Amino acid sequence: MKPDRLRQGPQEIELKLALPGADPSQLAKQLAQITLLTRRSATRVHLHNVYYDTPEQALRQARIALRIRRVGSDAKPQWLQTLKMGGLGDSALSQRGEWEVPVPDARLDLQALQATPWNNFDPDGSVFQALAPSFSTVFDRTLWVVRKRDGSVVEIALDLGQIEANQTQSPICELELELLAGSPPALFAIARQIARTTAVLPANISKAERGYLLIEGCLDKPLRAQPPSLTPKLPLPEASRRVLREMFCQFTSNLGLLCSSDNPEVVHQARVGWRRFKSALRLFKIAVTGTEMPSWQALQPLLNLLSEVRNFDVACTETLPPIGVAYVAGDSRREQAWHRMERTLAQARTHQRELAREALRQPAVGASLLEITQWLEGLSTARAQDEVSPEFKQPLQPWARRRIKRLHDQLQLALRDTGDPDSQHHARIIAKRMRYSIEAMQPLLPKKRSQRWHEQATELQSSIGAARDVSLAITLVAKLELETGVLDFLHGVAVGRQSEVLQR
Repeated sequence: MKPDRLRQGPQEIELKLALPGADPSQLAKQLAQITLLTRRSATRVHLHNVYYDTPEQALRQARIALRIRRVGSDAKPQWLQTLKMGGLGDSALSQRGEWEVPVPDARLDLQALQATPWNNFDPDGSVFQALAPSFSTVFDRTLWVVRKRDGSVVEIALDLGQIEANQTQSPICELELELLAGSPPALFAIARQIARTTAVLPANISKAERGYLLIEGCLDKPLRAQPPSLTPKLPLPEASRRVLREMFCQFTSNLGLLCSSDNPEVVHQARVGWRRFKSALRLFKIAVTGTEMPSWQALQPLLNLLSEVRNFDVACTETLPPIGVAYVAGDSRREQAWHRMERTLAQARTHQRELAREALRQPAVGASLLEITQWLEGLSTARAQDEVSPEFKQPLQPWARRRIKRLHDQLQLALRDTGDPDSQHHARIIAKRMRYSIEAMQPLLPKKRSQRWHEQATELQSSIGAARDVSLAITLVAKLELETGVLDFLHGVAVGRQSEVLQR
C-alpha cells in the first residue's frame, strides 16, 4: 500500500539498496536520525505477499510478477493485487510497468487484470488458470515521504522481514526509494544523503527474483558473467551502457554475497566483474569520453583487500594442496610442518576476509557505487548528438571488429618479450582484456577467428597465471615466519613453473 501516492500512470521507478552489515533492530532508529528524515513522520505497515506463477514459471520467463498483498492485521486485512512487467535485472535502478488494484480477498482476480497488458500475454486465459502460489514475502515496512523544493517526491521504504519458499527462508533487509513525482536523479540525490552515514549497496534483483532463486536453492550462488545481447544496429552509446552495466552488476552482486558467504568463488567473481568493467571502459573509451566518470578512489581499500583475499583463497584451495603431496612424500616431520603452515595460512585468510567485509560496510564505499550506478544509467544520453564525433556515430559491428583486431596486435607485440615476470604479467593483462572484450561482443565478431583468439588468450592467461600463483603463495607463506624448509621447497617449484612458461 502506497500512502500519499502521487505517481501518475502505470510505471514504477525505484532504486533498490541493500544494507550490508546492518543491525535490523536499530535500522529504523538510525535512518530517522538522518537530517533528511529527522522532521518527517514515519508510517509503519506489516505486509504479507504471495507471488504466483505456473509450474513452468511462464511469468518469470516473461519478466512478469503477479502477487496478492495483505496489508494490516489478520482481523482487518486489506487486499491488493499487483502486476509488474518488464524492467531489467542488472541495475539497482528499476523502471517497469506496475498495475495495483484493491481486490475483495486473497484470491487472484482475473477481472482486475483487464485494464492491464495481461491480455496480450495471456489472450486465452490459459496461463491464469495454471497459476499457483510460488513463494511469499513477509516483512515490516517503515515509510517516509520526502518532498523536495524542485517538486520531486520520493517514498523511502525500509523493509525488514523474510522471503519464504519450500520451507526455507532468506532475510529481507533493504531500502527501496520509489519516485512518486519528478525524475530519477532525485532518487540518487536522496540515496547519496543516506549513504553519508549508512552503509548501502546497489541491489540488482527484486524480492520476486530472490524468491525464485530461493526456490532453486541458489540464492547465494556467485554471479558469473552474463554478457548482454548486442546487435549490429545498436548505437555505440547504448551498447557501451549495456555492456558496462552488466559487468558492474556482476561486481556489486557478488559484493552483496560477500557479506554472508565464505565461498571463494564469490570474491573471485566480484574481482572478475570489476576487471571486466575496467577493461570495457578502455574498450568503449570513445563512447564515454566527454562524460564525467565518477572517481572510485573510495573503493580502492576494498579492492586491495579483495585482491589479498583472492590470493589467500587461491593459495589455500588451488596452489598449495597438490604441492603439499610432493613436499611431504611420506615424511612425518615434513607433514607436521606443512600442516602448521596450512593452519596458520587459513587463520590469516579468515582474518583477511573479515577485513574485506568491514571495508564493505564503510559508507564511502556505498556512496561511490551509487555514483557509478547513476553514471551508467545516463551514459547513452550523456551528450547531445551534435556534440558527438563522427567516430562516435560509426556502425557498431565494424568498430567492434577493429577494436578486437587492435587488442590482438597488442598481445602479439607483448609476446615478443616475455623473458621476465613483469613482461609476462603485462602480456597476461592484455590477454585478459582481449578475452573479456571478445566475450562481451561475441555476436558482432567473426565466429572462427574470435574463437581462436579467445582460446589463445585463455590458455596464455592460465599458463602465466599458474606460475604467478606460486609466487604469490610464496609471498604469503614468507610472512608467516615458519620453517624455512617449506619456503625453500616452494621457491624451487616457482623456478620450475617459470621455466615452463619461458619454454612455451
